[in-house]
Amino acid sequence: MTSQRLDLLPLGTAPRPTTGDDLATRVRRLLADVAGPAVSGLDRARVAAELDGADVASFDLDLTGVAFGATKSRPDAGWTAPPAAGREEATVRRLRLDAHPLTAIDLPVDVTAEAEGLRFTWLEGTDGTVGAQPVEPDDAHPVAGHARVAVDRRGLVGTLHGVLAVALSSQGVTLTSLDVHVDSQGPRAASVRVDAKVRKGFLSAGVEAVASAAVGDDMVLTVGDVRISSGNPLVAAMLGMVRARVEAMANRRVDLQAALPPGVRLLDVRLDAGEELVLSARLG
Repeated sequence: MTSQRLDLLPLGTAPRPTTGDDLATRVRRLLADVAGPAVSGLDRARVAAELDGADVASFDLDLTGVAFGATKSRPDAGWTAPPAAGREEATVRRLRLDAHPLTAIDLPVDVTAEAEGLRFTWLEGTDGTVGAQPVEPDDAHPVAGHARVAVDRRGLVGTLHGVLAVALSSQGVTLTSLDVHVDSQGPRAASVRVDAKVRKGFLSAGVEAVASAAVGDDMVLTVGDVRISSGNPLVAAMLGMVRARVEAMANRRVDLQAALPPGVRLLDVRLDAGEELVLSARLG
C-alpha cells in the first residue's frame, strides 16, 4: 500500500460499529494491520470504547509496554476514502492516550494525553467498507485537552548518543562521549548545553553546543543564544558550515499558536527539567 494523505481510518466491513466492544475490536485489528516490523508488544495495548448513538462517548488507548524501534521503511500514512454510500456525523467526546511507559528507540517515554470534542464522519463506502473520516476542528467546534510527556534525562542522553554515533560513523567520525544538560529558567524557559568528544583518525577534540529558548504568555517561542564551538582549532574549522547553520537559529521567533489549525488553541506549555524532562501542554 502506498503512502497517502490520512483521509480515513478503515474499520472493516459495514455497517459501522454500534457497541464499544465492536469498535475496540476493530481498532485493535487496525493497529495490528498498520504496525510494521519495528513495532513490538502491540498485543499488550489496551483499547476500551463506549458509544452513545453515533458518538463515541469515550475512547481509551493504553500503549504501555509497546516498543517502537527505528525503521528505514516509510509506513503508510493512511487510506483514501472510497466513494461514499452513506455518511453520519459524529464526535469523540473524550479521547485518552496513556503509556506508562512506551519505548521509542530504546527510550522509555511516559505519556498522558486527553482531548475532547474531536469531530469525525462515519463513512460507508460503495465497496462495503466503513471507516472514520476525521473532520478538522474550527473556531465553532474547538478542541480542548492536555498532554504530558516525560523522559529520563540519562535515558535520553543514551538514545541521542546511539543515534548520533551512527550518523557520524558514516562520515568517519567516532563519537566517544556525550552529555546533555537541560536547566529550567522558569516554567516556560530553558537552557541546554551539550558536551561531546569526537575522534577522526588521529584527531580528537571536545565540542560544546549551547542554546536557550523561552515561550511567552502569547505562546511565541523565542530562541535565544545558540553557539557551537571547539577548543581545537582544526575541529573548529571542520565545524564551520555546521556552526553557521546552527547559529543562524539564534533570535528566531516562532508563533506556536499560528502553527495550529483553527479550533485548536494553545493555552499553556511548560518544561520541567531535572533528572526527568517533562513537557506538558494545555489546549482550550
